[in-house]
Amino acid sequence: MTSDHDMLWRRCALLGRVLLPLVDQEPRRQARRHETLRARGIDTATGERMIEIFAALAAHAVALDASLSATEFDALPLKDVADAATGKRDYELLAGLPDSFADDRDGQAVNVFRLYTYKGGQYSHRLLLLSRELRYALSILAERTPKPSRTCGDVFHRAAEAGLPQ
Repeated sequence: MTSDHDMLWRRCALLGRVLLPLVDQEPRRQARRHETLRARGIDTATGERMIEIFAALAAHAVALDASLSATEFDALPLKDVADAATGKRDYELLAGLPDSFADDRDGQAVNVFRLYTYKGGQYSHRLLLLSRELRYALSILAERTPKPSRTCGDVFHRAAEAGLPQ
């Protein structure tokens, strides 16, 4: 049986998966992000997957702090997720995660995030860059697009309209 905590993680992971495709509806956004990642020596596919999992971790941390259930998650403001992405310590984002993940890719990406956190040095610098990229993507959705998204639920609604997998 799936617990509410597992369902909450799944909602957070879905937010991470739909975030960049929604931002990339403006083609210049993707090109800018790719250029930034390459300039920092980060493979674009790896960097984008790390941004996805970073979004899930930040959303999950905020949802846990606010004691939100999976059904209440959609009301979570994107600003709070963006603030957590750049304001919480890396290890704080890892607190309270499920023991296992239904999607093995999530488990692998979380483990890479953990590795970056514990290695420090250039890896901490990469996490800082990724947190800024995430905050930028969230701010685009929250404020700068023709149809602003202020909450996680707004992002899911836009993803459904765009035909992204739910």
